[in-house]
Amino acid sequence: MSNTWSIIPSFQPFLQEGWQKSNFTNPTEIQEKAVPAILDGKDVIAESPTGTGKTLAYLLPVLNKVDVRKKEGQVLILGSSRELVMQILEEIRIWTEGSGIERTALIGGANVKRQLDKLKKKPQMIVGTPGRVVELLNMKKLKVHEVKTVVFDEGDQLFSKEHQKDVDHIIKSTLKERQILVFSATLSEEVEEKAKARMKDPDVIRVTTTQKVPETVEHVYVVCEERDKITTLRKLMNIGNLRALAFSNDINMLSTFAAKLEYNGMPLGVLHRDTTKQERETALKRFREGKYPLLLATDVAARGLDVKGLTHVVQLEVPKDEEQYIHRAGRTGRAGEAGTVVSIITEQEVKRLQKLAEKLGISLMKKKLYKGELK
Repeated sequence: MSNTWSIIPSFQPFLQEGWQKSNFTNPTEIQEKAVPAILDGKDVIAESPTGTGKTLAYLLPVLNKVDVRKKEGQVLILGSSRELVMQILEEIRIWTEGSGIERTALIGGANVKRQLDKLKKKPQMIVGTPGRVVELLNMKKLKVHEVKTVVFDEGDQLFSKEHQKDVDHIIKSTLKERQILVFSATLSEEVEEKAKARMKDPDVIRVTTTQKVPETVEHVYVVCEERDKITTLRKLMNIGNLRALAFSNDINMLSTFAAKLEYNGMPLGVLHRDTTKQERETALKRFREGKYPLLLATDVAARGLDVKGLTHVVQLEVPKDEEQYIHRAGRTGRAGEAGTVVSIITEQEVKRLQKLAEKLGISLMKKKLYKGELK
């Protein structure tokens, strides 16, 4: 195993095997810095941009500590959204293959009875949204008094006022000598202070990337009238082997676009706050399987969403700031792959987009759609 990360041989065999299967050789910066600290049992606050391997940075050391012989909850991971929880659960499934480690997800809006049945199997790994976890704690159906590690994924969301009460309730329910890990793509001073107040002398790890958007990503824009944005998007879908995530913060716009595209026989999925759990799960499953070439989403609904092999990110309006642009653009061009960010905008929006591009240091190209190609 010489051609790999030196820390891997000290891991449990199933993790060593998982690392070899994954074809990773070197860790990302956040993994290199966070894994040893977590293995040492330290509390950790980590800030690292989207797409830098944050989930694995806490999963590898946390899974390494799980005692399979003990049938009880040992690790509790909290995610800010249902999508994020399901994504973390999927990573756990991949990395625990052949280990005997049991896992379960506890999310709002899902069947409680089914979740209770899974808890009876006493899974070691519990992943959930704060609201549902607290609900089950109050029902005395979830016991976390043996939980040694609590992870907050997307800490900026979880330590907001909205979740504060639930978060404190959950922390107090776990072992007194617990390890707390807080991971986030962005971390304000206020969130950092809130987290520190609930931790024991945490290591604070910050990873910043000078190149915020992958260099392999091309940035283009197509100009049209507001009323023609739907037609432009439809034409864009004629590009061969397209796998696109299209963003808008206007739910009405997304719903209208979806209805019109579906009417034209275009297979697609939609993610926003009004879509049901069933609709979301179906949309994501079909998109991941390649049955849907397009997913229409709001930024909030797409938080933490990681889809491999995404060829295009489409913006149906100019992002409100640089951070939003980076967050959207970072979904494509991962792990050195090529990708394209296409902004479908009106003449009036061009200047705003150019200003954003200037601040981000990216070059923009104006293109037209011609016979299923951007030219």
